[in-house]
Amino acid sequence: MAYPGYGGPQYGGPMPGMPAQGMPMQGMPGGHMGGPMPGHMGVPMGGAPAQGGYGGAYGGGYPGTYGAPPPAANDPMWSYFTAIAGQDGEIDAEELQRCLTQSGFTGSYTPFSLETCRIMIAMLDRDFTGKMGFNEFKDLFTALSGWKQNFMMFDRDRSGTVEPHEMTQAINAMGFRVSPQALNAIIKRYSKGGRIFFDDYVACCVKLRTLTENFRRRDTMHQGSVTFQYDEFILCTMAI
Repeated sequence: MAYPGYGGPQYGGPMPGMPAQGMPMQGMPGGHMGGPMPGHMGVPMGGAPAQGGYGGAYGGGYPGTYGAPPPAANDPMWSYFTAIAGQDGEIDAEELQRCLTQSGFTGSYTPFSLETCRIMIAMLDRDFTGKMGFNEFKDLFTALSGWKQNFMMFDRDRSGTVEPHEMTQAINAMGFRVSPQALNAIIKRYSKGGRIFFDDYVACCVKLRTLTENFRRRDTMHQGSVTFQYDEFILCTMAI
């Protein structure tokens, strides 16, 4: 899964700490995606996470239309997705928040706020419906697993927070190359009491990824500069 940062040595290269195909999803019940999800649904999740990344088929989520052919019968996440998504066949921010809470994904870390769930959906919401389809749902869990692993590398005391200098290291480890001034702005935006909590860390990762993706699509010559119309700029930034 690629998380490029402009000017990085691997523009679009793999992000350290991201799970390779077939690797366990850290933080899920049972220690991997093969463990059962708690709650009334009792539907097990399992299998390797889908490989996402820039250039992937984001926005190509499973359509929420009746009569459409279901995904492969052996996909263990499908039953869980349909139980969460309900009749419309898609997951909104409130449903995603309940899903992540029931799954215990954050463990001892701060639970995801509704606002963080909204921007996670916005990251993959190419048709601006405010909801996720099935493929987008799997892409999100792949990204979340990588971000959690990266966060845990720096949260060595398992306090649920990282310090500003560790946040800087985490951003660099994900392949983003931003100026010291931009890093300071990020730290000020997402720190509470001089530390960054997991929920805010994920929100930061979502924005970095989405804004970089929007920039990269326009920077076809990799020159580090693009031209935005005002309305286009507002749409890119306000959508997340």
